[in-house]
Amino acid sequence: MPSVPSRPVPDATGPAGGRIVLDDTDIARALTRISHEILERNKGAADLVLLGIPSRGVPLAHRIASRIASVEGLDVPVGSLDVTMYRDDLRLKRPRTLLPTEIPSGGIDGRTVVLVDDVLFSGRTIRAALDALTEIGRPAAVRLAVLVDRGHRELPIRADFVGKNLPTSLVERVRVTVAETDGADAVTIEATSEGTPQGGGTA
Repeated sequence: MPSVPSRPVPDATGPAGGRIVLDDTDIARALTRISHEILERNKGAADLVLLGIPSRGVPLAHRIASRIASVEGLDVPVGSLDVTMYRDDLRLKRPRTLLPTEIPSGGIDGRTVVLVDDVLFSGRTIRAALDALTEIGRPAAVRLAVLVDRGHRELPIRADFVGKNLPTSLVERVRVTVAETDGADAVTIEATSEGTPQGGGTA
């Protein structure tokens, strides 16, 4: 299915500045569609586990689980997966704060795990997440759901479920804010110093 089109919002800026490309209505619609696509791909909610990648992937995973429950009448286990210690740039950047890893009580062995993140960029965060999963258990399958795919992949990684494909320049930053942690839902594009590549979602 095509990704959610963003409605033009002249001169609109997000809570942290930048040009809004998805507002709260767009994000809600994208998450609803992703939820239905997960159910269709999995043929229901049985044996699903959602793991959000901190920080904003976690509330997104909970929202998707809530939507799945409203359709299937079945609660889907939700957890979080911190990938900090598995990143390949760990030695190149300043120390990072470790964030929670919380695996649902039923574990992930033999289940379909859907990793949930806000922005897919280089693919390196997802590679780290796959490495982290190998130390936790052996899922039957691993899928990837992202709110935004901004391109510029450096590794052969592709999302299974995408809210919006958003072509960007390497000198732009994509910022996702969510109501749970930032007070508002929005996806914005921010200009950075010319010629300075930015991650802005380094998944």
